[in-house]
Amino acid sequence: MLAENKSYQRSVENFRQVFSTEPEIVTFAPGRVNLIGEHTDYNEGFVLPIAVDIFLCVAAKPRNDRIVRVVAADLNDSDEFSLDQILRDEEANWRNYHRGVAWAIQQNGIELKGIDAVVASDIPMGAGLSSSAAIEVGFALTFLHFVNADVPRPTLAQWCQLAEHKFAGVQCGIMDQMIALLGKSNHALLLDCRDLSHQLVPLPKGIAFVVADTGVPRTLAASEYNIRRQQCEEAVQWLSKLLERSIKSLRDVTLEELAQVFNDIPDPIRRRARHVITENNRVWSFQQAMREGALRRAGALLLASHASLRDDYEVSCRELDAMVQALTSVNGVFGARLTGAGFGGACLAMVHEGAIEQVFEEVPRKYKAILGNGSPEPKIFAVHASEGATVQKLID
Repeated sequence: MLAENKSYQRSVENFRQVFSTEPEIVTFAPGRVNLIGEHTDYNEGFVLPIAVDIFLCVAAKPRNDRIVRVVAADLNDSDEFSLDQILRDEEANWRNYHRGVAWAIQQNGIELKGIDAVVASDIPMGAGLSSSAAIEVGFALTFLHFVNADVPRPTLAQWCQLAEHKFAGVQCGIMDQMIALLGKSNHALLLDCRDLSHQLVPLPKGIAFVVADTGVPRTLAASEYNIRRQQCEEAVQWLSKLLERSIKSLRDVTLEELAQVFNDIPDPIRRRARHVITENNRVWSFQQAMREGALRRAGALLLASHASLRDDYEVSCRELDAMVQALTSVNGVFGARLTGAGFGGACLAMVHEGAIEQVFEEVPRKYKAILGNGSPEPKIFAVHASEGATVQKLID
């Protein structure tokens, strides 16, 4: 039950302490894990994320003026601004997420009311579960609730993405906001990042997904991410020339076409293209395996994704490879791969529900044995596919 959630309790208790009254609503916004489809989103390809049962909560009450007051319970920090003058905060970047959302909504013609709010989150920072999209979506639904505005959720996802681009300064894709708003319990979301068309994919019973954070910060991820984007654009130029047709993105190229001209494209550009094209194919094969309950086939696709990210896209590292090795050595683990941008961060594993405790017990020991003394301490937890963001009324 959502009300038993720890972030719910912290947000409500802090709201009572700070504002000496009861909140009217609590908005729940989930974290997310991408099952497969890595580095395909900015190539207008396909992704298959789930919303997970770890939440950020916004406890809130409307005001009679245009002032927004936000308390971050977990940061021991606060923010106050006017809806009539929304500016970036250059000192505390966390403030730019809710400010950006308010700005983006008003840019689209909806006049908002001021609010008092407390935000609390159980979504771990840096583990690749997208706490940033959760805070955007949580505040977007909170602001809209108090002015009775109904915005289609795919449209709202684009507004939240705009907020992150303009205010937080992160050129993110659309996947995180879409799954945070459109997630469904026991389902993944097959999303076309070109036109935002999407469909729900039912997940087989008896499985869970384990997130294994290596403990290695993703220090290279931002700079290398930009390099990979540039290399993909170069690959499009090479393929357009060699195939003698107009190609908008790597999404438009088949593996057979790439094979025809593979040796004419310089390395590593050709391997970057091969990863994206094969990864798009793996997304489609994986979602079909989920529909059919073909767990071993799905697990093999996760491992193939990791190998491609390691060898062709070169975004893995020693610790991520060790974590995949440790995870897949445990009985009941169907497959695993790095998840997120790479260069540290977390791995994802698909496991039989009955094997979760064994994974918790064995993987940290095996991971450290592979890496030797001085290896980082991993954090491992299970997640299940959850509902997207929702507003719960506390006072009618």
